[in-house]
Amino acid sequence: MRIEFTLNSESVSIDTEPQRRLLDILREDFRLISVKEGCGEGECGACIILLDGKAVNSCLIPAGRIKGSEVITLEGYRETERFRILMESFEDAGAVQCGFCTPGIIMTVESLLRENSNPTEEEIKKALSGNLCRCTGYSMIVDGVVRAVKKVKNDGKSI
Repeated sequence: MRIEFTLNSESVSIDTEPQRRLLDILREDFRLISVKEGCGEGECGACIILLDGKAVNSCLIPAGRIKGSEVITLEGYRETERFRILMESFEDAGAVQCGFCTPGIIMTVESLLRENSNPTEEEIKKALSGNLCRCTGYSMIVDGVVRAVKKVKNDGKSI
């Protein structure tokens, strides 16, 4: 089956089986290594990408579902100003250690911020509930998001 979709702002197409996982397509066919397989069951969040603007576990998405959709991975998102602000804030908060979970967390935060530019700590924690981190503990990650939101507010911009 030929599947056409937008990947990181570029129109792409691929011939593949409709039940093949999006995770495998992104890593194997498009060589996008920010998308990680942690559990393969949608429990860890390491493979989260944006599908039509919403955070989803790419390990659970069949190729047939992405036809005509917009897919954004960290590789596409890292060119944005919001990514720069988030990464600086994560670094300042000590929210990144091994980095395995970070791409999925960043994409989850982007999805949250698209819906709510001024989330509370509780809303941030709820949004991140599907992302597992075994290194930092979640307080530093939440602090990184809070710092990013505050930084943008202080600069008079919207995140």
